[in-house]
Amino acid sequence: MRYSLPEFILASGVPVDTVRYYQSLGLLHPPQHEGRSAVYEAAHLDRLRLIRSMSKRGLSLKVIGMLLKRGGAELESDQALLTAIEEEAAEPSYSRAELAAEIGVPQSLLLSIEKAGLAEAQEQEDGSTRYTESDLKAARGALKLLGYGFPLTRLLTLAVRHHRATRRSVDEAIELFDAHVRKRNGAHENPEDVARGFKEILPLVTALIAHHFQRLLINRALKRLKKKGDRDALQVAVEVSARTRLGFRW
Repeated sequence: MRYSLPEFILASGVPVDTVRYYQSLGLLHPPQHEGRSAVYEAAHLDRLRLIRSMSKRGLSLKVIGMLLKRGGAELESDQALLTAIEEEAAEPSYSRAELAAEIGVPQSLLLSIEKAGLAEAQEQEDGSTRYTESDLKAARGALKLLGYGFPLTRLLTLAVRHHRATRRSVDEAIELFDAHVRKRNGAHENPEDVARGFKEILPLVTALIAHHFQRLLINRALKRLKKKGDRDALQVAVEVSARTRLGFRW
């Protein structure tokens, strides 16, 4: 089946601007041409329907592009897994301007934090980016730290170093999950089992990492106070740390 551009738009139900945007991102292959007329085929329509289907399931265009590039037998497994990932992140969203207004900071500051790699908005179908409710909560938490007197430049420098180290650990964790859960025995597991495993593993890993960081932070802070011989501060710190341990909910 072959379609002219108007026929293709009618058959797909997708606006022409959206079709061209998908083409500009490399998600949809460009049409063939007969003279000056664009000609689309059934494969174009199938690809467009797949893009729209994944988009409606909550996958960002960046993720969809990655899936489409891989293709083949891995597509179904990846799609189920990434749908689970996106479902975990499904929350109310904010533009950069809206987020900046919510937390009361200039957009220029938020843009600087983005460039430093500390804030990563989710790409939308129209090319815009949106922040989640969790991003808003994290930003408000960061502002509270500044309220305690932490200098912004020192705090950002420390955050960048932590981000880089954490990113390396995350990449290794993904490789472990890929090798020992998603591709067990050299083959892909059932896509729904993989997605279910991800949903169970994510809160476990997050809780373990948070617990380790808090335990390490408290213990090293207490050792530093003890070394300095500040008995009053040490006693207060011990009492506070005993009341602020993270709880686990598996």
